[in-house]
Amino acid sequence: MEASAILPILKKRLAFLSGGKDRRSGLILTIPLCSDQTSMDELSSTLDYLLSIPSEKCKARGFTVIVDGRKSQWNIVKTVVLMLQNVIPAEVSLVCVVKPDEFWDKKVTHFCFWKEKDRLGFEVILVSANKLTRYIEPCQLTEEFGGSLLYDHMDWLNKRLVFEKFTKESTSLLDELALINANEKGNQQDKERPADYNFLPSFDPETVLQTGHELLSELQQRRFNGSESGVSWSPMDDELLAQPQVMKLLDSLREQYTKYQEVCRQRSKRTQLEEIQQKVMQVVNWLEGPGTEQLRTQWGIGDSIRASQALQQKHEEIESQHSEWFAVYVELNQQIGALLNAGDEEDLVELKALQQQLSDVCYRQASQLEFRQNVLQSAHEFHGIAQDLSQQLDGLLGMLCADVAPADGAAIQQTLKLLEEKLKSVDGSLQALREKGQILLEQISNQTSWSYGKDTTIENKENIEHIQSVMEDMQLRKQRCEDMVDVRRLKMLQMVQLFKCEEDASQAVEWLGELLDALLKTHIRLGDDAQETKILLEKHRKFVDVAQSTYDYGRQLLQATVVLCQSLRCTTRSSGDTLPRLNRVWKQFTVTSEERVQRLEMANAFHAAAEKILKECPEQCEAGFDLETYEEVEAVGKSLLDRLTVPVIFPDGSEQFFGSPSDMASSAEHIRDKMKLVELKKLQQEEVQQQEEQPESASEDS
Repeated sequence: MEASAILPILKKRLAFLSGGKDRRSGLILTIPLCSDQTSMDELSSTLDYLLSIPSEKCKARGFTVIVDGRKSQWNIVKTVVLMLQNVIPAEVSLVCVVKPDEFWDKKVTHFCFWKEKDRLGFEVILVSANKLTRYIEPCQLTEEFGGSLLYDHMDWLNKRLVFEKFTKESTSLLDELALINANEKGNQQDKERPADYNFLPSFDPETVLQTGHELLSELQQRRFNGSESGVSWSPMDDELLAQPQVMKLLDSLREQYTKYQEVCRQRSKRTQLEEIQQKVMQVVNWLEGPGTEQLRTQWGIGDSIRASQALQQKHEEIESQHSEWFAVYVELNQQIGALLNAGDEEDLVELKALQQQLSDVCYRQASQLEFRQNVLQSAHEFHGIAQDLSQQLDGLLGMLCADVAPADGAAIQQTLKLLEEKLKSVDGSLQALREKGQILLEQISNQTSWSYGKDTTIENKENIEHIQSVMEDMQLRKQRCEDMVDVRRLKMLQMVQLFKCEEDASQAVEWLGELLDALLKTHIRLGDDAQETKILLEKHRKFVDVAQSTYDYGRQLLQATVVLCQSLRCTTRSSGDTLPRLNRVWKQFTVTSEERVQRLEMANAFHAAAEKILKECPEQCEAGFDLETYEEVEAVGKSLLDRLTVPVIFPDGSEQFFGSPSDMASSAEHIRDKMKLVELKKLQQEEVQQQEEQPESASEDS
């Protein structure tokens, strides 16, 4: 019977064990009757419960029952005493009926309980409350009987409920833990038998242990302190088996709980190991299954930079899926590492095998992903270089196909320099394409090392043929552009030469014009005498030779432009009018030069004749007078003076004078002065001749 089953009855305090003892160390059972009608059934249940508490040893010493009838009627007291005969006849040694003062004396004198001793089986005495100490020590009596023993019925009842709850829970828990531990031991011996991991104790062992320790602490405190500390004494000492039973239950519970904790630890370890195994297999199966299949289907490198970018994006999606499983791998590796550090010897081999298997698969898959990423990156760079090279070749080809119409030689040189730079850039890009293509070919050739036995010969062949085709196509396009550049270079060099010839021809025209201008403006002296005139004639011939060389150089340049134009199949803007200009200037120079020569020759003849006359000595003059010489000087002088006033008439009808009017006037004045001297010489000779003729005339007359 448990207190919780009859808790409402126990709360009525119909009977109680105060913890007090009689002089024979028998327990004192108190039945406090009240004025209300007492239910014999409830009292019987209360007594049955209370008598189930003491040990057999305590029961053997017998009970002293105090029936407090001071507030009850005699017939109820008599009924209770008689009921004790049926409830606890063997355990009762003495029944003390506490009577009210002078209330029952006359009524009960004819009833002697001692006469019924043999029939009842125990002794019954009537005693007043103040005389109860004759049979029981005051320290063993509660306050209501004038004793000093403290007793709190509700406190006892609460502790009793806790004790019974602990006893019930701990006993049940012990059975369950023992069964769990036994089953676990059987599972360890028979590893093929599946363990029942769902079998858990009904109560929390920690909570039950805590309750037991608190209860034991309370019992120990009450036992050692007793009433001296003012704490109510509860009838749950060692004689009532409360404290020893709690201690025994706690010891057994701790023992079984320790085993259970080890069971739980082993169970948790096995569960964790099985979970790790399951997760490891999930990672391995996915990586070797769908993950590997994803990589197997991705073997191409694309045929353009856009296609390679699409493949890279697809690969990033594959890497993203793999990253989730790699994160699981990292977590599992940490868990396995922790288990290895704290694991048992029998688990080390299995854990290391799992860790090795997981690491091998993950590292192999990571290597495949990295290899594929490197291949795609190389392919992207290869196609990028190919695209840039193609654009460079297109630009170069467009430049080569465009008509060349430069303004001058400098523009041609700049265009030629630009062509060379573009060709050099194409060479560099083609070299970079070859290097990147070679790297990509080497990477593709190594693809079979991680293809898991899949035949990638056809796929690699397609990629290799594509790479080689791109490089060969770029090489052919570059070669065609080089050939066109060579042709364009030659053409542009010819154009540079053409422009140079045209420029030099124009320069020859300018030089010839400058010579003509110098001839007209500075070559105006006729000389003061025949000697000087001859020197001027010689200088003029050299001057004409320079002009002739300039004219011939211009003619040669213009002939070269004609040849270059025929080679280039084009006409120039300058050669068409350069030749007429050259011929026009040369004709003007020729006319001017001839006029200059004629004037110098006339001046030379004039000076020679004049100087001949002026240098004759008187004896020569007496020999004869040469009139023709004087007339020649006069005629040549007049002709020369007249010629100085006449301009040079060019073939186109234009006119140009030699020097300035002052220069011509100075030359004319010098000629006139010399003509005057000749005239004066002539007059002198005429006078001499007349003087010679007069004597001859006189002699003839005589």
